[in-house]
Amino acid sequence: MPYSLAIFDLDGTLVDSFPWFLRTINDIADRFGFRRVRDEDIEELRQASTREILSHLDVPVWKLPAIARYARRLKGEAAAEIPLFAGAEAMLRTLAERGVQLALVTSDSEANAREKLGDAATLFSHFDCAASIFGKPAKFRRVVRRAGVEPGKVIAIGDEVRDIEAARAVGVTCGAVCWGYAAPAALRARGPDHVFERMDEIAPVLLTSVRQPAPI
Repeated sequence: MPYSLAIFDLDGTLVDSFPWFLRTINDIADRFGFRRVRDEDIEELRQASTREILSHLDVPVWKLPAIARYARRLKGEAAAEIPLFAGAEAMLRTLAERGVQLALVTSDSEANAREKLGDAATLFSHFDCAASIFGKPAKFRRVVRRAGVEPGKVIAIGDEVRDIEAARAVGVTCGAVCWGYAAPAALRARGPDHVFERMDEIAPVLLTSVRQPAPI
């Protein structure tokens, strides 16, 4: 049986925003007083968890809401410059046409997300956007509840360690993509259920298999 609901991350999973991030992060660092990212830091940060990244950059937790708001504003201004990855819209359209509900969970605003997705935004049945103090697990739970789907028929697909951790916390299948923010080795080390090295691998997996529950 195929999956009934696919929850997608946005940045680094469906849209290629990492180049924008690299161009922008040091301006944000200067504005909010945390450590700048040097070229030699990038690969180390791609191997790290979110908590480790914040620690490395000396980002005060209390500043995170203001940083997130400012970054969303900048990203909104640059949304037209942040493209979908090649093959993303075709993959999403295949899933939607085969009856898989699509959900988008992102810390970005829904307006930014829809602009970056373009015509592909109409393929999504559920959006849960903007930052949350309860993090991605709470967003995943809301989406699963709204979709009315058993957790065993849900997969969450993202490009960061926190996406895997959130899926595990909620009890849904996790898929990791190798073309986003986190290094593939860092993702594989967390043992996701599926690792996708190419966009065209996603639809065949989601349409043909569901993770089997562990024996009691």
